[in-house]
Amino acid sequence: MVFSSLTFLFFFLPVTLAVNIILPPKARNYWLLFASLFFYAWGAHRFVLVMIISILMNYIFARLIDWSSNIKFRKICLFAAAAANLGILFYNKYMNFFTENLSIIFGDSVTVTKIVLPIGISFFTFQALSYVVDVYRKDTPVQKKPYYLGLYIAFFPQLIAGPIVRYRTVAEQIEDRKITVEKFTSGVSRFCCGFVMKIFLANQLSIIADAAFNLADTPQNLSAAFAFLGAAAYSMQILFDFCGYSSMAIGLGRMFGFEFLENFNYPYISKTITEFWRRWHISLSQWFRDYVYFPLGGSRVDSNRKLVRNLFVVWVLTGVWHGAAWTFIGWGLGYFIVLTFEKLTNLPKKNLNKAVETAYRLFTLFCVMLGWIAFRSESISAAKNYLLAMLGLAGNALYDNNAIRYANDYKILLIISLICCTPALKKLKRGLSEKLKAETAVNALFDLCAVALTVVSVSYLVMGGNNPFIYFNF
Repeated sequence: MVFSSLTFLFFFLPVTLAVNIILPPKARNYWLLFASLFFYAWGAHRFVLVMIISILMNYIFARLIDWSSNIKFRKICLFAAAAANLGILFYNKYMNFFTENLSIIFGDSVTVTKIVLPIGISFFTFQALSYVVDVYRKDTPVQKKPYYLGLYIAFFPQLIAGPIVRYRTVAEQIEDRKITVEKFTSGVSRFCCGFVMKIFLANQLSIIADAAFNLADTPQNLSAAFAFLGAAAYSMQILFDFCGYSSMAIGLGRMFGFEFLENFNYPYISKTITEFWRRWHISLSQWFRDYVYFPLGGSRVDSNRKLVRNLFVVWVLTGVWHGAAWTFIGWGLGYFIVLTFEKLTNLPKKNLNKAVETAYRLFTLFCVMLGWIAFRSESISAAKNYLLAMLGLAGNALYDNNAIRYANDYKILLIISLICCTPALKKLKRGLSEKLKAETAVNALFDLCAVALTVVSVSYLVMGGNNPFIYFNF
């Protein structure tokens, strides 16, 4: 079940909200855990057992770590928890990739597995593992009620595609939270904004991106202009797809009394790649920072060699986390190279004149776009072909009818998308509030627009205009 489905909008969400409001506060966690497992089972019933095993397993490991004062025993439990979580993740997500590559080396002697990937396993595994690590570090209290821990791991708004929520962020909210009219209406507004991003922007941009990337196998038929347009469209599509999902998750959380941290902050206005990863998928960046990069020593190491090693480990793992394919590993290594350059030269932080600063900002956007080409492509070969076509090095034309037609047909969509990549609407809202001295009225107007666009977006769903979220694959 996805947020942008009629089943979710007109059946699951209204029923879950209504029962949650009717029940006494102490019973709500049990209801939300049941509803979340039902939500997961709707489209992945065969994997509910994996979810339940994850909940019980991490509950036991955390309790053992909290119970013992023996440092050696605590470390053994932590290691066992990490091995168990990552083992489940490896088997379900990477075994096919592993056996496929072994079969290339050793031939038919290796049987290639055909394991179906449980939806959202990367997200809830990292979330559960962060809880056990935080209990070990004594950064958060252990949860003694298994149903409450189950709600933290399985809560449906952020279950399938994040954000990756730290237990200490919501620990008190699980125990005691209030649903106010203000928080609920704010949640509805935020959900509507995310829904519009997904249906109005991401889904429509996918038409351009798919048309361009479908020509990657015959790059001579893909003009440089159309390749660039397709890459730009996909760059915006993946932003509005994932940011839209995160906004819906945050909005849903508020409707049930929870406050989740932001996961995106206008990443395409970044001046550097380092800044980009402070604005894009913030919860994942912080996870790798706190649980991999800092434990390795981070940037505070005594040699550049160790710094490069730390960056290499983090970005290979980041690439692997996103998917079991060489394209994702290449994507991660690309960011490793650019981030290593930024760390070692410190160039972006130096006092630069406007021309150089602007040039580096454009370089940053270009690197991000190149990364998305690898991310979107089905193979390294397809990514290479697409890049050659975009640079006009595949025996292709500079522009063609496809570039002209798609640019003309979708020009309004592209302009709106570019505006939404910046804080322009946010600044407009704030500016109108200050000028008219009517913040409540302006907020109500913007909320009304979001609801109206949501109603129109629902019509797209009725007509079948829907496609799954990109990050459901991870």
